[in-house]
Amino acid sequence: MASLTVPPVLTSPRDDATQLHHAFKGFGCDAEAVINIVAYRDATQRALIQQEYRAMFSADLRKKLASELSGDLEAAVLLWMHDPAVRDAVILTEALKGNCLEVATEVICSRTPSQIHLFKQAYYSMNKVDLKHDIEKHASGDHEKLLVAYISTSRHEGFEVDMHMVEADEMALYKAGEKKMGTDEKTFIRIFSERSSAHLAAINSAYRKKHKKSLKKAVKSETSGKFELALLTILRVAENPAKYFAKELQKAMKGFGTDEKKLTRLIVTRSEIDMQYIKAEYHKIYKKSLNDVVRSEISGNYRTFLLSLLGPIH
Repeated sequence: MASLTVPPVLTSPRDDATQLHHAFKGFGCDAEAVINIVAYRDATQRALIQQEYRAMFSADLRKKLASELSGDLEAAVLLWMHDPAVRDAVILTEALKGNCLEVATEVICSRTPSQIHLFKQAYYSMNKVDLKHDIEKHASGDHEKLLVAYISTSRHEGFEVDMHMVEADEMALYKAGEKKMGTDEKTFIRIFSERSSAHLAAINSAYRKKHKKSLKKAVKSETSGKFELALLTILRVAENPAKYFAKELQKAMKGFGTDEKKLTRLIVTRSEIDMQYIKAEYHKIYKKSLNDVVRSEISGNYRTFLLSLLGPIH
């Protein structure tokens, strides 16, 4: 990641902790100095800075940032300072407590099996209760069953696909949906929660060839509500995760006003994973640079911080 404000020399966690301490001194906080350090440090470096800060100043850096910053910038920086698995656990905790099931669905259904394994552990450490328990408490019906199955099933993460199994699954989904009066939701839940992303993408391709209609359209006509949202999220991410996130970023910014919470969540959580691919997909779909659109939607230090995470345009 780079921008005009990137420090010329990468300093040590101890130096960073000292610089942050200086940024907090005096009247008001030097937010630019804070951004110039934390936005350009990876998860390991951020963890080391926090350790050094505690050792040197006997204070919690996250608490200090919370007291010195405010508004959207504060929310974005605090989310960024977490380790990725803890961050997902924090987002899920807040989403489930606030009954914001769309956000919980986005996080659960867009993560890889290894990421899910890690955030489940973080969730338990944080809340002393299993994520499964809280999903069952807050979600309901087929949506709840799918989310529980999705976090409980061990899925293959490779790209190899068994075409005989793909054909069998494609037929099973057709029989469970379009061919049937009503829908056999259990079959959808089983296949969507047990199969790898590569396998689901292959099912979608086989479905389109055979029935001249995408599996996404079948899901839309056969299911509804949050269950439909979860199935579509799994399918879209299986096909092209970068395209899925590019479209979600557009949703966060289109219309009257920007959904800053969603914008922050998407940029902060994808910045160290696949942001360059997301930016490329965004440009391909909307014929605009994601950086330029973000720049036009928000302002101040919050804008500086998110643009720093997005990295250069090229």
